Amino acid sequence: MTQHDDSHFMRRCIELALKGGGRVSPNPMVGSVVVHNGAIIGEGCHESFGGPHAEVHAIASVADQSLLQHATLYVNLEPCSHFGKTPPCSDLILEKGISRVVIGCRDPNPAVAGQGATRLLAAGIEVTEGVLEAECKKLNEAFLKSHTAGLPLVALKIAQTLDAKIATSLGASRWITGQEARGEVHRLRSLYDAVIIGEATVRADDALLTVRHCAGRNPLRVVLDRQLRLPLDTRIFGAEASTTLFASSSWSGLPKVALLQQRGVTVLFVDEHAGELDLRQVLLELHKRQILSVMVEGGSRLSASFIRAQLVDKLYMFIAPKLFGGDALSAFAPLDVTMPDQAVKLHFEQPRFFGHDLLLEAYVEA
Repeated sequence: MTQHDDSHFMRRCIELALKGGGRVSPNPMVGSVVVHNGAIIGEGCHESFGGPHAEVHAIASVADQSLLQHATLYVNLEPCSHFGKTPPCSDLILEKGISRVVIGCRDPNPAVAGQGATRLLAAGIEVTEGVLEAECKKLNEAFLKSHTAGLPLVALKIAQTLDAKIATSLGASRWITGQEARGEVHRLRSLYDAVIIGEATVRADDALLTVRHCAGRNPLRVVLDRQLRLPLDTRIFGAEASTTLFASSSWSGLPKVALLQQRGVTVLFVDEHAGELDLRQVLLELHKRQILSVMVEGGSRLSASFIRAQLVDKLYMFIAPKLFGGDALSAFAPLDVTMPDQAVKLHFEQPRFFGHDLLLEAYVEA
């Protein structure tokens, strides 16, 4: 196989892996293809958490199992070599006598972390690593961050005008962007494990934070309500999706806590500093509960707080071709930037349009 062929088949692995978006977390998204004489003879993906891995589906889909001994298996993430919810995929590869394995990127999980590739090499299987590595790492960026930093991946979602306003001077914000952009927000929502919103934005927007404009799961709704001020009949406490509320530890004795719990709301308490909840503690508590990715859908203050705490990995900025002017609400509260070299620096991905609105996806530079 040529390098071009390897990239072609790895790209197919990525396409297959995306089918598991919003369904396999906290496991990674993985796709796999089996190739014989330059043609795909089997393929599969990890379809649901706890279910068979992509390699198992791909190998099982091969009609003539005798071809496996002269085949190449492609997979975007290193095959596992340990017993988890399923047996090690490396064992299956060895059992079937597959002659070559092509891997997109290594698994950061300490239980795997190179051991899968090493085991295959030790058994005499030809192993090629790092094919479309950057794309494979981006695909599972939340999984990688979870195992390297012990925190969820954090994305900010912002819908703003061209002059960076998220509401008029009277506080009106519906709707800044059009239907197509809102549909993409709901699709993104379905891919993240949780969405985070502040109490003020819940009040202003009567937010529901469910997935309604596309097929997909509802993420965990995370509400930051430091003083437990939201009324019990607030829509976000409804049964449409699970809700976790974070409040300050100093308010843990309120009778309202038990009333929220009776409604099915999980209430957790963290420290506060200078009138704000400790956002790192919030993320750590979520990570303990196997939340690997969160999208922040708060207002200007909450977005700025996450930025100042250096907890943001990426931004989704939906920009409408509109102007609100100077008295309108800006997308970010003060970020404590006084000199240009103190600015938060970003790296843009390829811009995309949804209707008339522009989506800029950007990563925060370390």
